[in-house]
Amino acid sequence: MYVTVTGYANYYGKKPFSIGNVLICEKDPSNKYDSEAIMVRLPIVGIVGFIANSTHNIAGGTMSAGRIYDKVDSKFYIRVLFTTQSKVICKIEKGEDEIFEKEIHAQMMAGGDWA
Repeated sequence: MYVTVTGYANYYGKKPFSIGNVLICEKDPSNKYDSEAIMVRLPIVGIVGFIANSTHNIAGGTMSAGRIYDKVDSKFYIRVLFTTQSKVICKIEKGEDEIFEKEIHAQMMAGGDWA
């Protein structure tokens, strides 16, 4: 499954979205704007965006937060595949949390001054 990340301009821009980076996704049922909201975050940094849930910002071939909401756990991981001028496209990853957490830690240590 593939998703579009949106809202990143309100946080750190595209800096956290280097090709290959892994990010944490968590359902956000208390979100007052969208009951199917899924936030994208990094440890220490916090929220870096949201899984797109509007036809206005979902890239073709990707799924909305509403379409994946019942198919994913409350916490899951995505990997950045590519970015365009206005979109970040990611793949939902399957695997052990510990492996992804180690990978996120390593990428944040190498991430430079934005983290």
